[in-house]
Amino acid sequence: MKSLSGRQRYNVLGAFNAVSHELFTVTNNAYINASSIIILMTKLLERYADEAITLVMDNARYQRCALVMDFAKANNIELLFLPSYSPNLNLIERLWKFVKKTCLYSKYYADFDSFKFAIDDCLANLNSKYKSQISSLMSLKFQLFHNVS
Repeated sequence: MKSLSGRQRYNVLGAFNAVSHELFTVTNNAYINASSIIILMTKLLERYADEAITLVMDNARYQRCALVMDFAKANNIELLFLPSYSPNLNLIERLWKFVKKTCLYSKYYADFDSFKFAIDDCLANLNSKYKSQISSLMSLKFQLFHNVS
Protein backbone atom coordinates (compact mmCIF):
# COMPACT_ATOMS: atom_id res chain seq x y z
CA MET A 1 0.00 0.00 0.00
CA LYS A 2 1.35 3.43 -0.92
CA SER A 3 1.73 6.11 1.71
CA LEU A 4 3.54 9.38 2.12
CA SER A 5 6.23 9.79 4.71
CA GLY A 6 6.42 12.76 7.02
CA ARG A 7 3.69 14.90 8.47
CA GLN A 8 2.19 17.96 6.91
CA ARG A 9 -0.85 19.75 8.29
CA TYR A 10 -3.83 21.16 6.48
CA ASN A 11 -6.31 22.73 8.87
CA VAL A 12 -9.78 23.80 7.87
CA LEU A 13 -11.79 25.87 10.32
CA GLY A 14 -15.37 26.24 9.20
CA ALA A 15 -18.71 27.82 9.91
CA PHE A 16 -21.78 26.40 8.19
CA ASN A 17 -25.10 28.21 7.87
CA ALA A 18 -27.68 25.46 8.35
CA VAL A 19 -30.41 27.50 6.65
CA SER A 20 -28.64 28.80 3.52
CA HIS A 21 -25.98 26.04 3.41
CA GLU A 22 -23.22 28.61 3.01
CA LEU A 23 -19.81 27.50 4.19
CA PHE A 24 -17.13 29.86 5.43
CA THR A 25 -13.60 28.54 5.92
CA VAL A 26 -10.19 29.56 7.13
CA THR A 27 -7.35 27.25 6.14
CA ASN A 28 -3.70 27.05 7.06
CA ASN A 29 -0.75 24.69 7.26
CA ALA A 30 0.15 25.50 10.87
CA TYR A 31 -2.38 25.47 13.70
CA ILE A 32 -5.88 26.73 14.39
CA ASN A 33 -5.77 29.32 17.16
CA ALA A 34 -7.63 32.39 18.46
CA SER A 35 -6.48 34.46 15.48
CA SER A 36 -8.01 31.88 13.12
CA ILE A 37 -11.33 32.15 14.98
CA ILE A 38 -11.26 35.95 14.66
CA ILE A 39 -10.54 35.72 10.92
CA LEU A 40 -13.55 33.40 10.58
CA MET A 41 -15.76 35.73 12.63
CA THR A 42 -14.65 38.65 10.46
CA LYS A 43 -15.78 36.75 7.34
CA LEU A 44 -19.14 36.13 8.98
CA LEU A 45 -19.48 39.79 9.92
CA GLU A 46 -18.79 40.83 6.33
CA ARG A 47 -21.50 38.49 5.02
CA TYR A 48 -24.08 38.97 7.76
CA ALA A 49 -23.46 42.61 8.69
CA ASP A 50 -27.08 43.39 9.54
CA GLU A 51 -28.08 40.03 10.97
CA ALA A 52 -27.73 38.33 14.31
CA ILE A 53 -24.89 35.82 14.37
CA THR A 54 -24.75 32.83 16.69
CA LEU A 55 -21.63 30.74 16.37
CA VAL A 56 -21.84 27.20 17.76
CA MET A 57 -18.51 26.23 19.27
CA ASP A 58 -17.02 23.27 21.04
CA ASN A 59 -14.87 23.86 24.09
CA ALA A 60 -11.41 24.26 22.59
CA ARG A 61 -9.25 26.50 24.74
CA TYR A 62 -8.51 28.92 21.88
CA GLN A 63 -12.27 29.44 21.40
CA ARG A 64 -12.80 30.49 25.02
CA CYS A 65 -9.82 32.83 25.35
CA ALA A 66 -10.26 36.52 26.18
CA LEU A 67 -9.23 37.62 22.68
CA VAL A 68 -12.04 35.65 21.04
CA MET A 69 -14.61 36.43 23.73
CA ASP A 70 -13.85 40.17 23.59
CA PHE A 71 -14.00 40.25 19.78
CA ALA A 72 -17.34 38.44 19.76
CA LYS A 73 -18.78 40.73 22.42
CA ALA A 74 -17.59 43.89 20.64
CA ASN A 75 -19.23 42.70 17.41
CA ASN A 76 -22.45 41.31 18.90
CA ILE A 77 -21.66 37.72 17.98
CA GLU A 78 -23.27 35.22 20.30
CA LEU A 79 -20.98 32.30 21.12
CA LEU A 80 -22.92 29.16 21.95
CA PHE A 81 -20.65 26.62 23.61
CA LEU A 82 -21.78 23.02 23.45
CA PRO A 83 -21.25 20.62 26.34
CA SER A 84 -17.91 18.83 26.35
CA TYR A 85 -17.71 15.63 24.33
CA SER A 86 -20.86 16.29 22.30
CA PRO A 87 -19.75 16.58 18.67
CA ASN A 88 -23.08 15.04 17.62
CA LEU A 89 -24.73 18.39 18.49
CA ASN A 90 -22.47 20.39 16.18
CA LEU A 91 -23.48 20.44 12.50
CA ILE A 92 -19.96 21.25 11.35
CA GLU A 93 -18.79 17.89 12.74
CA ARG A 94 -21.23 16.18 10.36
CA LEU A 95 -19.66 18.12 7.51
CA TRP A 96 -16.12 17.14 8.49
CA LYS A 97 -17.18 13.48 8.64
CA PHE A 98 -18.72 13.79 5.16
CA VAL A 99 -15.54 15.39 3.76
CA LYS A 100 -13.35 12.68 5.24
CA LYS A 101 -15.60 9.93 3.88
CA THR A 102 -15.85 11.56 0.44
CA CYS A 103 -12.28 12.51 -0.30
CA LEU A 104 -9.93 11.03 2.29
CA TYR A 105 -10.85 7.49 3.34
CA SER A 106 -9.10 4.83 1.26
CA LYS A 107 -7.60 7.42 -1.10
CA TYR A 108 -4.00 7.95 -2.01
CA TYR A 109 -2.70 11.35 -3.07
CA ALA A 110 0.73 11.47 -4.67
CA ASP A 111 1.58 14.78 -3.05
CA PHE A 112 0.38 17.21 -0.42
CA ASP A 113 -1.00 19.67 -2.98
CA SER A 114 -3.26 16.95 -4.43
CA PHE A 115 -4.43 16.13 -0.93
CA LYS A 116 -5.30 19.79 -0.21
CA PHE A 117 -6.98 20.16 -3.61
CA ALA A 118 -9.23 17.16 -2.91
CA ILE A 119 -10.44 18.72 0.35
CA ASP A 120 -10.89 22.19 -1.15
CA ASP A 121 -12.69 20.77 -4.18
CA CYS A 122 -15.08 18.78 -2.00
CA LEU A 123 -15.88 21.87 0.07
CA ALA A 124 -16.30 24.03 -3.03
CA ASN A 125 -18.82 21.59 -4.51
CA LEU A 126 -21.04 21.09 -1.47
CA ASN A 127 -23.94 22.99 -3.04
CA SER A 128 -23.56 21.51 -6.51
CA LYS A 129 -22.06 18.03 -6.84
CA TYR A 130 -23.00 16.99 -3.28
CA LYS A 131 -26.19 19.03 -2.89
CA SER A 132 -28.62 16.16 -2.25
CA GLN A 133 -26.33 14.53 0.32
CA ILE A 134 -25.67 17.83 2.10
CA SER A 135 -29.37 18.74 2.16
CA SER A 136 -30.26 15.69 4.19
CA LEU A 137 -27.07 15.55 6.25
CA MET A 138 -26.91 19.19 7.29
CA SER A 139 -30.47 19.66 8.51
CA LEU A 140 -31.53 21.02 11.85
CA LYS A 141 -33.43 17.84 12.61
CA PHE A 142 -32.09 16.19 15.71
CA GLN A 143 -33.45 13.16 17.45
CA LEU A 144 -35.10 14.18 20.70
CA PHE A 145 -35.38 11.96 23.73
CA HIS A 146 -38.24 12.47 26.13
CA ASN A 147 -37.84 11.97 29.82
CA VAL A 148 -40.22 9.15 30.68
CA SER A 149 -39.65 9.20 34.43
